[in-house]
Amino acid sequence: MPIGNGSFAANVWTEQNGDIVLLLSSSDALTETGKLVKLGRVRIAATPNPFANPAGFHQALHLEDGAIEIQSGANKVRIWIDANHPALHVEMQTEHPTTLHATLETWRKDSPMSADPADSAGMFELGSAKFPVDFKADTIVPGEKNAITWYHFNQSSIYPTVMEQEHLQTLLAKYPDPLLHRCFGARITGPGLHSAAPSSSESRTLESGARTDSRLDIIALADKSVSSPDDFVKRLSAAATTANPASLSSAWAAHVQWWHSFWDRSWISVSGDADARKVTEGYAMQRYMMAASSRGELPVKFNGGLFTVGHDVTGPTRNPNADHNPDYRAWGNSYWNQNIRLLYWPLVATGDFDLLKPWFHLYLAALPFEKDRAELYYHHAGASYPETMLFWGVPNLNDFGWNNPTNDIESHWQRYHIQGSLEVLAEMLDEYDVTGDTQFAKSSLVPFGDALVTFYDLHWPRGADGKIRMTPTQSLETYQLTVVNPTPDIAGLRSVIPRLLALPPGLITAAQRSAWSRTLHDLPELPMGTTAANGKTPPNGQGDPSGTKIILPAETYGRTENSENPELYVAFPYRLYGVGKPDLKLAVDTFNARRFPQNTCWGQDGTQAADLGLTAVAQKAAIAEFTDYGNQRFQWFWKAGHDYIPDLDNGGSGMITLQEMLMQTDGKHIYLLPAWPKEWSAEFKLHAPMSTTVEGRVENGKLVHMTVSPQSRAKDVTVLPAAN
Repeated sequence: MPIGNGSFAANVWTEQNGDIVLLLSSSDALTETGKLVKLGRVRIAATPNPFANPAGFHQALHLEDGAIEIQSGANKVRIWIDANHPALHVEMQTEHPTTLHATLETWRKDSPMSADPADSAGMFELGSAKFPVDFKADTIVPGEKNAITWYHFNQSSIYPTVMEQEHLQTLLAKYPDPLLHRCFGARITGPGLHSAAPSSSESRTLESGARTDSRLDIIALADKSVSSPDDFVKRLSAAATTANPASLSSAWAAHVQWWHSFWDRSWISVSGDADARKVTEGYAMQRYMMAASSRGELPVKFNGGLFTVGHDVTGPTRNPNADHNPDYRAWGNSYWNQNIRLLYWPLVATGDFDLLKPWFHLYLAALPFEKDRAELYYHHAGASYPETMLFWGVPNLNDFGWNNPTNDIESHWQRYHIQGSLEVLAEMLDEYDVTGDTQFAKSSLVPFGDALVTFYDLHWPRGADGKIRMTPTQSLETYQLTVVNPTPDIAGLRSVIPRLLALPPGLITAAQRSAWSRTLHDLPELPMGTTAANGKTPPNGQGDPSGTKIILPAETYGRTENSENPELYVAFPYRLYGVGKPDLKLAVDTFNARRFPQNTCWGQDGTQAADLGLTAVAQKAAIAEFTDYGNQRFQWFWKAGHDYIPDLDNGGSGMITLQEMLMQTDGKHIYLLPAWPKEWSAEFKLHAPMSTTVEGRVENGKLVHMTVSPQSRAKDVTVLPAAN
């Protein structure tokens, strides 16, 4: 079961012998290879163990207060990670006196990356090459009598190699190594706990005397600015002093208040049949897991987040699919926009702006670097971001290519794939529309948007018609290299530029307004065509003359290489077409002609169908997304579709779909029930533009109660008739 406070998290389980195991994670625990790894594993055993008997055993995750309760008869354990401090607490009350043992378990070993150690498993960015660095094991602080402290300190880094391989060595002096001397670790203490081997140079176990009330505290820290391991240990010790009061009652009360306030921000509860109940559970669980893992420096990884699992590798050879340590995840260390975006889009409607910050920070922190990279590579202003990006802003080396003599990404899947940053900008604009936060707009949204629009304006020449001719480029991953004027990029720019121009005069300059207006004027039109004889999107635009008019993936495109539907980006994420907007039939016909129906993982059938008012398709997709259960006991660790367990794309995409079925917005206008089925009831609270919240109750597809705050916004709400 997962718990966390946004930056410090844990998988918690109880084994058949009654041991409680904590697999500890941090959103910012990055090694010298740039790999996001676990902090370690702590095993808690009681002697005699009252939790070994399965009769009467019960373990429950309480979403309302972010805690796990384990119970066997009169014996209870509460495990929680403080919402306000980097502290995990285990509080145990037993009917009879027991002795507590807490043991640190680690698995990382000193090894050169050239030796293909277990820790290289899942590092997609390696390809067939090896970084010239040595991977280091964790260090356990020796000689502690009442604590166990351990850390991982990056003595070397892949950063110089990556920068040199990608011809960016001239930027090394300006942008210091973000991995070198980064340090992460944790400290275990507890009232009455002492080392089981105080004379050992590497004590791994704390134990208590026999008692009926036991407590264990674990403080975690990930720091990118320490001068030495000793400096880190001092900071960790100071954090432990602050986060571990003698009595936890006040900390627990504040923790509970944080979670209660979180759940009060927003909710969707669906009823009507068994599928509705599963949808409600999945929606709440995905939002909970995001709250538990998205308040650190870096955003949640789509390929398992902080809740991946594993075991000690059993032999000298390994099969990552069957034999991998807890640090393994498929698809490596890069941040993939195509996937991670789906985790963050729904957080605007839930009002979880604190959880959005790491996602925006990933792009905003890299903006100066990306502007310099554009000048170095392309000799013009602006910024673009690679689709598969290491956190400081470069493509991973497996995509870029080892010993690549050019500045172009070698991977055909990623070479020109840059439109994802337009989605991030659209999300920022959505947040601004809801919050009206002018400081956020001035410091973040406008500089980011200006850099993106400038890049698109300058990167390609104008054609004979005076319009920007985007080529060479691609339309997502599905159409590669030979594309001319891809629909997602055009739709993205046609969506975000008018919204940038609509910002108040005090937020943008006259020069920006003029430049953005020129770029908007010079954009090509969305590519149009007709369906093929089979009624589907035609290959390379060669539609049947008598076919139905549809939007095409690009003006020119080749064969398919993936299973996306780029032409439907006009619905989601860019919402140029949809309920209450012109030419809805054109967009619906385009949806019906799509070549790749898909409603789980990063498939977008659900959200795009909801935006187009296609209730039955959206409902089917929402059910599929929230019931794509994994093969683990905690079923909401969604199974690996295209990604890795837990595949958080399922829950994220499901959240967006369900929200869009209930409420859609267009400027100040709010549309309720645009794609809601008659057989489902719901209670909900969602956030809308102009600092508005809408609460309502739906019974059998009809809105029977609504509260709009502020009340003056009620006039901008339109309730649509339930779908047949």
